[in-house]
Amino acid sequence: MKGLLLLCLLPLLGGQRSSACPHLCSCHGSQVDCSSRSLTSSSLPTSFPVGTTSLRLHDNRLTRLPNGLLDDLTSRPVSLHGNPWECDCGVLYLRAWLLRQPAALTSHLGVNCSSPPGLRGRLVVNLTEKEVLESCHYWYCDLALASQVCLFVFVLVQAALLVVLIVFLRRFERLAQEARRTTE
Repeated sequence: MKGLLLLCLLPLLGGQRSSACPHLCSCHGSQVDCSSRSLTSSSLPTSFPVGTTSLRLHDNRLTRLPNGLLDDLTSRPVSLHGNPWECDCGVLYLRAWLLRQPAALTSHLGVNCSSPPGLRGRLVVNLTEKEVLESCHYWYCDLALASQVCLFVFVLVQAALLVVLIVFLRRFERLAQEARRTTE
């Protein structure tokens, strides 16, 4: 019973944010500085301390941010400039977060696209959703289509084998009947 209760509470406990300063960052009061540390999207901390009032993520190697990472920092100064942002589907969260920021905050300044070439140099906050979606590569749709074609071919091969088996069994049945007649 205790194990079941612990399993039920585990998701709730896992979602809590820590008050500890994230690894690779420095903290001064409620200000978190993760700037100029060559952080990538995969090495970025998964959360920031409760009560963070300022976050510096500039001058790293960030190309995208995980969904929800900055949700608790709306209306807080966050510096994001100097990163090579990839303006494909992965930038939609960052764009939406920047659009929710008050105009007085300058979090959007210097947050420019590095790729694709057609969007290079553009401010992420000024991109239209259509522009971002046009740059998305839906390779997984091609993969799904290829999988369906393979499945269809597999089913056809199975059907052909079933037909061959039925033909073989009927011939075998005729041969068995002829063998019975000749032995009689």
